[in-house]
Amino acid sequence: MALAAGCTPDASGAGTGTGTAPAPSSAAPGTTATPGSTPGSTPSASSTDDKPPSPSAPPTTGTPASKPLMGEGTETEQVRELQARLRQLDFFDRAPTGFYGTMTAASVRKFQAHRGLPETGSVDEKTWQTLLSVTRKPTADELKPSTTNKLDTPDPRCMTGRVMCISKESRTLAWMIDGRVVSSMDVRFGSENTPTREGLFKVEWKAKDWTSTIYHTPMPYAMFFSRGQAVHYSADFAARGYAGASHGCVNVRDRTKLSALFDQVKVGDKVVVYW
Repeated sequence: MALAAGCTPDASGAGTGTGTAPAPSSAAPGTTATPGSTPGSTPSASSTDDKPPSPSAPPTTGTPASKPLMGEGTETEQVRELQARLRQLDFFDRAPTGFYGTMTAASVRKFQAHRGLPETGSVDEKTWQTLLSVTRKPTADELKPSTTNKLDTPDPRCMTGRVMCISKESRTLAWMIDGRVVSSMDVRFGSENTPTREGLFKVEWKAKDWTSTIYHTPMPYAMFFSRGQAVHYSADFAARGYAGASHGCVNVRDRTKLSALFDQVKVGDKVVVYW
């Protein structure tokens, strides 16, 4: 029997410049440098530095401002920990990256406002110590989560047995056994014209190396669950992210994770797709 199964994604000039060579400097006519000239005397040659002389700085008094530990543009593992701790308090809503950008700065301002600290958007010692006091040390998975997207609360149908629990809200797939998350990964779905069906299904059949019989494109590690719709790896998702969509399948962009999941999932295991 021929199977019609499969779904795939929907579908300079060189710059120029000119420059001029600096004009050679020349001494004023009829003048020469005189050794031992007195302070304040006019130099015999014009200066090539057009910045005015800096006045001598007056002595400073008082306590200097607290030096920021982290701010926009910082990229360190400490920033990753900062983001993970802010995420524990729901001030940062995505996976830690280790880069301090505008989103991290906005999250820090929210935390500072909540704790009555100056809302600078950068992290000084006071902000850092306050954050440490109200959070715990992040776990390895919190620092480098298994998904870019935060896992959704599992549907009640996911809490028993072996199930691929797929949330359209969080765009994640959690492989669960008896209510425990074993692994998880980012996913994307079909477009408005070719939506991914929602409901309770089961894995009907599997194919490690499958090519769509409809669109003639590769669907590695395909696990079919609903009339041709399947969970499978998508090179397009890996390349373009959420800029694209499938024709109804559940696309996975992490090939290594999906390969491991494919080996664990058995025909007959549950699939739950929900909002």
